[in-house]
Amino acid sequence: MKKIFFLLAAVCALVACDPVQEDIANDGHITLDELVAKTTVTVDKAASGQNGNVITCSTAAPVNAKWDIGGKEFIGNFAKKKMKLGEYNVVLTAICADGTELTSQFPVSCQEITDPLQKFMIWEGEFSVGGWDAAPLRFSSSEGQNFPTLSDDIYFGFKTLIVDVKEASEGCMARVQNGWWSSVYAENIPLTSGMKWEVQLTEQIAKECAKGNGGEGRDLNLLLTSGNATFTSVYYEE
Repeated sequence: MKKIFFLLAAVCALVACDPVQEDIANDGHITLDELVAKTTVTVDKAASGQNGNVITCSTAAPVNAKWDIGGKEFIGNFAKKKMKLGEYNVVLTAICADGTELTSQFPVSCQEITDPLQKFMIWEGEFSVGGWDAAPLRFSSSEGQNFPTLSDDIYFGFKTLIVDVKEASEGCMARVQNGWWSSVYAENIPLTSGMKWEVQLTEQIAKECAKGNGGEGRDLNLLLTSGNATFTSVYYEE
């Protein structure tokens, strides 16, 4: 794992836990128990008393911290994300000053919508495409046929694209690659009629596909490797 996190300073202990008496200054490492004691992962509450859909994470531990919330990564001592309803396992990966790596998991449940997700439309229409035809599913205003070029904010915001699949033939399979055919990010993805295909943008995708901020400008490309499908929209939610 690339250790590219920003160094965080411990500013306080978690009031809900007993304070740790040992010296855990930045020139050493802490234990997993100390990390957990200085970390909180909470879900907001609905008026009914059920868990809401906003997950908030924080740690006061002297570590470089990365959170994985529903498949999306956040770097820093604080992270917050609106979620769909469901069960989630928030993962905290912490790098101590001496290079020791710690991982802790926090299961949470989102039971009621307290803060609705907002939809940000990228493309809307309808077209059908068959296997190994790359241009119709390339996110490029100049070299694609349907989808626009994605902005740097979308790429480096590591958005989760949601692709509406209206119809898909039996055995339809897809992959996620770039428009230069130089990297495959995910493959053997089965598509079915009526599904919402979620494509998570990653740091690698952003660096290779974005046109600015150091991106290589290779464009994200969704490719059918078998069968055919009809698509009606692409958007992300926050």
